[in-house]
Amino acid sequence: MNEIQFVDTTIRDGHQSLWAERMSTGMMLPIAKRLDQAGFLAIELLSGSHIKKAVRELREDPWERIRRVAELVPNTPLRLIAGRVNTFGFDPPCMYELFIERMAANGIRQARISEPWNDLPGWKYRVGVARKFGLDPIVNLIYSVSPVHTDDYYAERCRQAASLKPFRLCLKDPGGLLTPERTRTLVPVVLANSGGIPVELHSHCTTGLGPLVALEAVRLGIRIVNTGVPPLADGAALPSIFNVAHNLRAIGYKPLIDEAVLRPVTDHFTIIAKREGFPIGVPAEYDYATYQHQVPGGMISNLGHQLRQVGKEAQLQQALEETGRVRVEFGHPIMVTPLSQFVGSQAAINVILGERYREVTDQVIRYALGQFGEEAVTAMDQEVRARILDRPRAREIMAQERSQPTLADMRRELGGPGVSDEELVLRWLLSKDDIALMRAAGPAKEYVTLKHPLVRLMADLTQHADCDLIQVSKPGFALTLEKSAVVS
Repeated sequence: MNEIQFVDTTIRDGHQSLWAERMSTGMMLPIAKRLDQAGFLAIELLSGSHIKKAVRELREDPWERIRRVAELVPNTPLRLIAGRVNTFGFDPPCMYELFIERMAANGIRQARISEPWNDLPGWKYRVGVARKFGLDPIVNLIYSVSPVHTDDYYAERCRQAASLKPFRLCLKDPGGLLTPERTRTLVPVVLANSGGIPVELHSHCTTGLGPLVALEAVRLGIRIVNTGVPPLADGAALPSIFNVAHNLRAIGYKPLIDEAVLRPVTDHFTIIAKREGFPIGVPAEYDYATYQHQVPGGMISNLGHQLRQVGKEAQLQQALEETGRVRVEFGHPIMVTPLSQFVGSQAAINVILGERYREVTDQVIRYALGQFGEEAVTAMDQEVRARILDRPRAREIMAQERSQPTLADMRRELGGPGVSDEELVLRWLLSKDDIALMRAAGPAKEYVTLKHPLVRLMADLTQHADCDLIQVSKPGFALTLEKSAVVS
């Protein structure tokens, strides 16, 4: 079988990796039908972090986003990234289930499920919740490089994931760490232990190798590849659909995608990138240091920001080197949210203070206690773990009991019986002030580019030197442009 299918990541991972999640709903809507018509197996739309970003910074209702995109995408399943929702805190089961239920009710049809430790109990719980509300679960098998992450490790974890009988598996490489050589050894292991469940490849381009890894994975038997549409491809994002499809044809495969439908998508987002000053994805240069610190591309900018705030931006390289040391001491966690942030933030603190582990965050304490994965308790360097936990704040956290509130408890705490389920989820994740400002902003605004007929008309008319007055009107709208006299 030489037919290859694709999952699109443009309006989720593409702008998360390159635009810091700053793509508005209005930017998505004009191209949603084209994504639907192109032949993708699924379209990624959002994750828990997008919910917060939409409300806090874009002043947009994320539920409206899902509904409006779903209306324009009737044929292709919309996908949610369904790992932790409250990324750096605790997800009460009642709220996680409500979150998934509302996603399904608004138009999400698939859930790609991550557990940062590739943890069977976590997978099992989240797969069960997805199925409960009618979503097809895709289980991420997350790739990393360390003495722990051997072929035997991935064979075992793949068998565990396959035992849950998910809709699909996904070999996920968030750091772009896979090489063609490692792909040749790893993909056969995954396919041999997948129990016949289809496997997707999701490998970023952080080291510049993503497109080569995609081709090698296909040669070895992968038949579903995650890609993005430029300018939201390459760089720290996923490989370009155009590049991957072109090269697959050259080596004898049949990509099941309509590239002609997608070229206006590139035009649309390129106009937006240039107007807004957003980055345009370009192929990355190979950097071996990435394999030493394994910091995802988007996190490097956050590390730099932390150091700039205290006047130590020149020590970014030192912080990256320290990140590699901290990761080893933390037990080689996979550098994926939220574990990558714990490692990177602790490395920055160590560098800023000039003394290792003099100060630690509450999240690092909770990590050492196994609250972000029990594997950390035994995997950590025990001397470092003891130093983290030998402080008053750690004893306070150890003494706290983690409650298991019911939905009724959360309603009482967050606003009473009249609050809708969707509002309740927002109040759980965000402040009332953020939600109020989002509501005050009104519905998502249309994003107008030169492709819009009215804008194109106005641009053409203004090129006429003999035209002093332009008036455009329709029911509910009137616009007048008048050339002012030049005063010498």
